Amino acid sequence: MSKNDAAQPPNQVQVQLPSNLDPVYANFALITHSPSEIVIDFAQLMPQMPQARVRARIVMTPMNAKLVLRALGERIGRFEALFGEITIPEGSGLADQLFRARGGDAPEGEEPRGSA
Repeated sequence: MSKNDAAQPPNQVQVQLPSNLDPVYANFALITHSPSEIVIDFAQLMPQMPQARVRARIVMTPMNAKLVLRALGERIGRFEALFGEITIPEGSGLADQLFRARGGDAPEGEEPRGSA
């Protein structure tokens, strides 16, 4: 065991963030799945524009997607504890249109199965 191994707690991953990595803003997401993958397309929907432009596609296993969901829920809980509750408009509105799962849609070349 090297000196660096002793300094790093077990089960902790070092993450390298490339200096040339640009952040991507998304205000629209499409969520689809196949039997083995969850696909999230993050897009920008601009006012007066008929199409959303996909800026990033994330593909992960269903288990990893569920872990991301849990981590995001924990992070939102911490955010709300500091800044107050995030309110979502009632009824079928913009949030439902922008961030609802599209049941049965599958990535190209894969058969749809079940609902998202």
